[in-house]
Amino acid sequence: MSTRTKVAVIGSGNIGTDLMIKVLRLSETLDIAAMAGIDPDSDGLARARRLKVATTHEGVEGLVRLDEFADVEIVFDATSAGAHRHHEDRLRPLGRTLVDLTPAAIGPYVVPPVNGDVHLDAPNVNMVTCGGQATVPVVAAVGAVTPVHYGEIVASLSSRSAGPGTRANIDEFTETTASAIERVGGARRGKAIIILNPAEPPLIMRDTVHCLVSDCATESVAASVEEMVARVREYVPGYRLKQKVQFAKVAADDPLRTLAPDAGEVLKVSVFLEVEGAADYLPAYAGNLDIMTSAALRTAERMAAHRATEVA
Repeated sequence: MSTRTKVAVIGSGNIGTDLMIKVLRLSETLDIAAMAGIDPDSDGLARARRLKVATTHEGVEGLVRLDEFADVEIVFDATSAGAHRHHEDRLRPLGRTLVDLTPAAIGPYVVPPVNGDVHLDAPNVNMVTCGGQATVPVVAAVGAVTPVHYGEIVASLSSRSAGPGTRANIDEFTETTASAIERVGGARRGKAIIILNPAEPPLIMRDTVHCLVSDCATESVAASVEEMVARVREYVPGYRLKQKVQFAKVAADDPLRTLAPDAGEVLKVSVFLEVEGAADYLPAYAGNLDIMTSAALRTAERMAAHRATEVA
């Protein structure tokens, strides 16, 4: 008898399909039981059928009617913020745990290397956004050394890797990411910007993080950021620093000082990141999607391991 935790995926688009393949190829603790979508002709559902995974094109209602659903403990939602609210209402009474890859933010934010062990018993956890997964760890790393008065991130990703779900949730993306910069990253104030880059050939995901901090030991900040980058690389191998962490003094008459009015001497910390995808299903330039599915997989595996420990 298998001791793996049964999971299901709602959403047969790019994110859901990549997540399904990651579970099949990489996980030693999870077993994919079903995939639900709404497009019967989607590539995701077709691939799931070829891989002997139960499917339905009738969304969450079709999912709960599948025989395989009886054994499912964790459901990944790779749809949209609006759809997730309905899925939450439908699945929470049935006792299923939801790992939400949309910006709905019904449950607590989870960024694995920062607070991955904090919400293991939560019935619904939110994976923030691709920008959040890439940058919140850096803000938290800076904040581990010195208070972050203001954190701003710019996530630039190929327009080819931005599907209809991402495009429909741009406002939610910026709001959710900014909130996570504060609530998980620890910044007193956060801001997020997303750029869809139409360049051809497509460029991989790039992220810039700016933090305003009080004067501090720059060597300690740089070391903390580098250590955090190494922790993210454990589950996202294509995550890396583009150059050394940069520091610049903020002059007394610089308008940036209004974002940290009581900080005394102020430094701007700038971190430049690049995220290359693992190309499990998506092209390598789609690092923005890969970091989301990798973070969701890591989170569900930790939940499964926690449950196994409790049972034992």
